[in-house]
Amino acid sequence: MLLLYNSAVSGNCYKVRLLAAQLGLPLELVEMDVLDRSNRPDVLGGLNPALRVPTLVLDDGRALGESGAILCFLAVGTPFLPDDRFEKAQVLQWLFFEQYSHEPNIAVVRFWVAFADAPPPEADIEARRRAGYAALRALERHLSDRTFLVAERYTIADIALYAYTHVAHEGGFDLGDHPAVRAWLQRVAAQPGHVAMADQA
Repeated sequence: MLLLYNSAVSGNCYKVRLLAAQLGLPLELVEMDVLDRSNRPDVLGGLNPALRVPTLVLDDGRALGESGAILCFLAVGTPFLPDDRFEKAQVLQWLFFEQYSHEPNIAVVRFWVAFADAPPPEADIEARRRAGYAALRALERHLSDRTFLVAERYTIADIALYAYTHVAHEGGFDLGDHPAVRAWLQRVAAQPGHVAMADQA
């Protein structure tokens, strides 16, 4: 049994839950508050120096943080991570893109708009939203003639980008001008073993 320190509304945690569901790996969830983080040093201090979720604890007690690292760990030796060296690097390319250009803007705006008790000024939100749209345009360009992000197959690259893209509307993002992204979201949701974020809350 794998233990996941989790937040039900976090896309980063959802990535791990989605892959685990599609791999048939049972998870024991320990829910962490997305707003009140006062207990994190006590709960996560010995497991994850960043005190963030997701944090995955293996059955031998070893712990792993950061959603991309957890996805890679779980996906090794499965169809979700290619064996080909270049294709594997392409998967990593999209994982890095997600954490550098996509998540810091789309996920942060979603948090500010939908969950934060004291969001920043509207100008700051709009600046992040513009950067989020730039990330969505990059996805749209890439998916305009592709079925999935890497090697025309469903991989953890798709899981990583799906997590916050499919709830981008909660941050005020309009995907109306992104038909390739919308079609890709439908393809990801149609994959065997798919679970919705809310289904695991």
